[in-house]
Amino acid sequence: MNLHALRVFHTVAKLGSFSAAAEALFISQPAVSKALKELEYQLNIQLIERASKGKKLTLSEAGQALFEHARSIFAIEKAAIEDIKSRTGLKRGTLVIGSSTTIASYWLPPYLAKFCAQHPHIKVEVQVANTAQIEHALLECTIDLALVEGTPTEPHIISRHWQNDLMSVVIPSNLKPAKNVKAWLNKQFWLLREPGSGTLEMSVKLLAQHGVQAEQSMQLGSNEAIARAVAQSMGVALLPNVVTEDLVQLGKLTRLKPQNNIELSRPLYQLHYKDRPSSHAAQAFEKSLFSE
Repeated sequence: MNLHALRVFHTVAKLGSFSAAAEALFISQPAVSKALKELEYQLNIQLIERASKGKKLTLSEAGQALFEHARSIFAIEKAAIEDIKSRTGLKRGTLVIGSSTTIASYWLPPYLAKFCAQHPHIKVEVQVANTAQIEHALLECTIDLALVEGTPTEPHIISRHWQNDLMSVVIPSNLKPAKNVKAWLNKQFWLLREPGSGTLEMSVKLLAQHGVQAEQSMQLGSNEAIARAVAQSMGVALLPNVVTEDLVQLGKLTRLKPQNNIELSRPLYQLHYKDRPSSHAAQAFEKSLFSE
């Protein structure tokens, strides 16, 4: 298979446009079309549905299958380049970490500080987004490893349990729950994270396990915004303890005691793309995550 033609196909499929692929690859649009035609001729199968003007480009079933293979091939290529560059004893290079918002704000900083002190010549970047967005970035190979709250949905992503994050239902300090807490909670207005958030995924799961349904709710884009909204008596929420600690200490929030004294918690995961070997910098950072 012609590797150049495969790269052209992969770029077209990823960007969804012949012109965008031509610009990204620094070649002409006719050269893109020619490479795709040669690849289809070589494989004797149609890879791209030729859409009419104004319509979005789509892949055929075979094209989608080839795109998955191509993504893995070029992930390995990128890893090979990074591996060669990293053979200077971690004296140069870049490490890009994808992190969901809670981990980036509360759990990640001490690990970053330790790693940067040990490897001052490695440039570290942190991309912060919700779990679904971080998972997508991992598949696109724009990050080296990820730390998230939610479980991955893609079979190409491998997860490893990192640690547990304690959670509690928080209410405004001036609000008193009824004796039947479960029934009372079902009547409350719930403040939740947006779809794709690991906090939302785990909140719905944990509440359902305790017979609570958040039928009346509002979505907010960060745990910090939710915590402060609860403090303003806008509703109740299930949040990580690390997020609410300051407001609890200030007396603005109250944590409800868990039923049967069973603490609520969610697992935190470290993710990596299984078809992409880890760079030396990523391996060193992963080791630091699990060394304590």
